[in-house]
Amino acid sequence: MVGAVFVATREVHVSRLQADHLYKVFGRRPDEAVRRLAAGADREELRAEGTTAAVVDAGFTVEPGQIFVVMGLSGSGKSTLLRMLNGLLEPTAGRVLFDGRDLTALSPRDLRTVRSTKISMVFQHFALFPHRNVLENAGYGLEVQGVPRAEREVRAAEALELCGLAGWEKSWPDELSGGMQQRVGLARALATDADLLLMDESFSALDPLIRRDMQDQLLVLQQRLKKTIVFITHDLNEAMRLGDRIAVMRDGRIVQLGTAEDILVRPADDYVASFIQDVDRSRVLTASAVMTGGATPVDCPADCACQAVGPDTLVADLCAVAARAPHPVTVEDSDGAVLGVVPTERLLAVMGGLGARNAEDADAKEVTVGA
Repeated sequence: MVGAVFVATREVHVSRLQADHLYKVFGRRPDEAVRRLAAGADREELRAEGTTAAVVDAGFTVEPGQIFVVMGLSGSGKSTLLRMLNGLLEPTAGRVLFDGRDLTALSPRDLRTVRSTKISMVFQHFALFPHRNVLENAGYGLEVQGVPRAEREVRAAEALELCGLAGWEKSWPDELSGGMQQRVGLARALATDADLLLMDESFSALDPLIRRDMQDQLLVLQQRLKKTIVFITHDLNEAMRLGDRIAVMRDGRIVQLGTAEDILVRPADDYVASFIQDVDRSRVLTASAVMTGGATPVDCPADCACQAVGPDTLVADLCAVAARAPHPVTVEDSDGAVLGVVPTERLLAVMGGLGARNAEDADAKEVTVGA
């Protein structure tokens, strides 16, 4: 009797974008420099020999619909890294996978096709054509794709409306404010309906109020469109506000990778800790990031009218609740189940930037003193 053989298969997860051990070296003998860097050579040692290691062993994944922020000071390698993600710069070593496809193995023609149809870029300095009106600028990417004029005008107008520029189609770039010009650049990227948006310091040239308005605009668009975005910035507050995940770069290397809460509560080293020192934690951290294990406080009277909070409650709002409560604030899920509590001492420690370990020490000290 011949029995049937069934082979269990498991669906393989493919990230929208994956950077796999990326290196970019400028100067003499770049391949040798990569080998030395992989063996532990110092970046400054290579620089003394006339070789610049702009990106060193960078690796991360970006999931569909995620805003992935790469942040760091000038010279940290973030813009070089971004330009390797769409093939504007060829990696010295490593791979870039887009929907599982190795971009570094594509022919120049195939790579141009991917860039024109699947990946859009929003630049820092608007990059608008002064001799084209707003509608023509917004439709330029579609023109490169060979989309007929009637169709590209419709799609460009729709993208402009999404970006709050309906009625400005026939205006010229020099008639717009800086924020409006940047919205045209964003509309141009959206009009192509690309799967991936790369944004290189896109808001850094704007005044603070306009910059925050553009951040709001991007978040509203993201809720509706669910694009996959890689966003480059040197502004930590911007990174914390926009990023689902954040990569912190220093001297060409990614020194920490995680959520805004991970980085604020558990900085990887003294460099990251100093970087986040002035961040407004109350507008980033949530109750789930600062709570400890535990049940409803034993000293809470049965008729206590104190307020519990949800795990996503911002610390800014949590502070107001804690100020009214005579005991640690209870954190509950949507069904009313207790997830943990937030002692006042821990709340103050995290708000003061002590980090998770020091905050836990503060909790321990509270228990010891109370005993």
